[in-house]
Amino acid sequence: MTKNEITANYDESWKEALNNYFDSFLSFFFPSVYEAIDWTQKPEPLDKELQEITGLSETETRIADKLYKVWLLDKQQIWILIHIEVQSHYDANFAQRMYIYNYRAFDLYHQFVVGLAILGDTSSTWRPNSYHQAMLDCELSLKFPIAKLLDYESRWTELEASNNPFAIIVMAHLKTKATTGNFSEREQWKWTLIRGLYERGLTREQIVKLFKIIDKMMSLPKELQRGLVTKIQHLEEEKKMPFISPTEELAMERGEQRVIIRLLNRRFGEIESSLIDTIRTLDIDQLELLSEALLDFSTVTDLEQWLQNKPES
Repeated sequence: MTKNEITANYDESWKEALNNYFDSFLSFFFPSVYEAIDWTQKPEPLDKELQEITGLSETETRIADKLYKVWLLDKQQIWILIHIEVQSHYDANFAQRMYIYNYRAFDLYHQFVVGLAILGDTSSTWRPNSYHQAMLDCELSLKFPIAKLLDYESRWTELEASNNPFAIIVMAHLKTKATTGNFSEREQWKWTLIRGLYERGLTREQIVKLFKIIDKMMSLPKELQRGLVTKIQHLEEEKKMPFISPTEELAMERGEQRVIIRLLNRRFGEIESSLIDTIRTLDIDQLELLSEALLDFSTVTDLEQWLQNKPES
């Protein structure tokens, strides 16, 4: 995959964020809805019902829609449909689609759906929040609340100060959009946001969850991702924290790196940090080749020469 083919993964990132932080989502974007819900009763995800309403097949997992059953403080049960629109283009049928989801839910399950929409596109003027049709003396309409992520660009200081996980997720979304095609700048912002997780005083579990969402959304070419991981390793060594792997592949690379570095230190004594940093830039295939080659190394010079002439992946 070339740099130009790398695309940000908004849908799966937002879906994972909703799965982890549904209550935080509502308190951040739609506080009046949050305050009306009885949170002593656990919200129930309705994946099967959502599939029926939206007409999704089981293979269409990249859509960020989520449907929940919740109970209000007045003991009333309601369904909440959340739709995340993350595309960059104008969608003339968006409001109509929100209406269709509503009447399908009523038709199939006799349930009125409270529709909430997140607009993550780059157009400041596109803000669909209602659907209306009228003919002769007949008319129908639907109004639904929206949150426009672009509006948060002017509230960056508030996002940095907020303890709500969606403040971080919104920052990641905005900077991913802003750095489309500029992966060096995206890597810098990704590093800034990930480093900020450690500085917020979060628990390891909280860091891991948000780390995965940010990492999945802010896709990078492999070489930039590895450079980022090296920075994270140095940060965690300074803070004496365990390494948090962004992907399974990099976790494998990390394990291979540690074994090779341990073997080299045992064989040649403490090797220079510059050599360790170079080893950390190798992908899994190069690490496997190095693990075989080091059996023939007699001196650190052999290692240095191998790294200078290392095979391309």
